[in-house]
Amino acid sequence: MHTIMTTLTQTWMTLLLSNVLPSDHNSDLPLPKCQLVYAILTRMSVHVAQVIANAIYLFAGMVPTRHPLDQDQSNRALGFLALITGLCQSFGVPVTPSKVIRPPITRAFIEKYYMPR
Repeated sequence: MHTIMTTLTQTWMTLLLSNVLPSDHNSDLPLPKCQLVYAILTRMSVHVAQVIANAIYLFAGMVPTRHPLDQDQSNRALGFLALITGLCQSFGVPVTPSKVIRPPITRAFIEKYYMPR
């Protein structure tokens, strides 16, 4: 799918899937997220704070699932890891995340992963 998207579309998709509506994988783009990318690319008004708030509300209400091999571990992805970690750090809470937080989306990132070769 990435091969038929423009660089701008791929960048917005990565931003949405990494930060606005996080997912445990970034290999597909379900229809609601496609609609959000379309709205952004066509310069429609999008209330991003409300989109994030709705996603947090839904994520917080999900019933935890257990890992099939280790019932003491959750099988769910961590939602909004970078947001929560960043807020904690900004308030002086010592943070040592056990998961790697994705780096920011920079020009170098875009050129490495999305620019035509």
